[in-house]
Amino acid sequence: MKLLKLAVASAALTIGAVQAGAQSALHEILNDGVLKVGTTGDWNPMTMRDPATNSYQGYDIDVMTELAKDLGVEVEFVPTDWKTLVSGVTAGKYHMTGSASISPARAKAAGYSSSYFSLATVPLILAKDADKFKDWGDLDKGEVTVAATLGTVQEKMVKEFFPNAQHKIVEAPARDFQEVLSGRADAHITSNVEAFKLVEKYPQMAIVTVSKPRNPTPIAMLLPQDDQVWINYVNTWIALKAERGFFEELGRKWKLNN
Repeated sequence: MKLLKLAVASAALTIGAVQAGAQSALHEILNDGVLKVGTTGDWNPMTMRDPATNSYQGYDIDVMTELAKDLGVEVEFVPTDWKTLVSGVTAGKYHMTGSASISPARAKAAGYSSSYFSLATVPLILAKDADKFKDWGDLDKGEVTVAATLGTVQEKMVKEFFPNAQHKIVEAPARDFQEVLSGRADAHITSNVEAFKLVEKYPQMAIVTVSKPRNPTPIAMLLPQDDQVWINYVNTWIALKAERGFFEELGRKWKLNN
């Protein structure tokens, strides 16, 4: 009887392991022929949505298109926003996201791939205020308003970096830089990558010439936390692509290292 119980328990464990593997997003993607990627479409030059055609372009879009090609499947970009980026992964709305800053808060609910790029944070203002704001401390004052977009890592950063300033938190599809352009905020903070693109697009904006950017942060893809099969595949793919210069070449295409 004891041997029979042990055999049954062993069989149950084996079946459970097989079922867990069968439930991996990797197998679902290969069976259905579609890789679903959550993307916000509002982070230049990583992911940009054209409302007229409902199409996307950017560094992230190229990365995910390449991943889908190597998987031998189609890619489907699923619209999301920053405040629901993680919940979309945990709810199974998409198999993964494009680039997202690595943060302990997000890691509580979702898994991360290996990192393939790093960002740093800088403040942006109107160019006319360049003499007024020259470093981080100039923005940390009670009469200064600093904007951030709800659900982004910058929302937490503005409160940490500028405890004495006023904080204006806007919700997507509104964006923090729009608050600066309209004069409703004095500054906002973003990645150095997006900052270069914003001042290129809006000459009336300027990057504050701070003594040093803050919070160097690796970026990676968000994936289901308990799906190690899928995480392992993506990490293997990233390692091979990095070794072959894919990310470096793509960085040059999208001018990520201005």
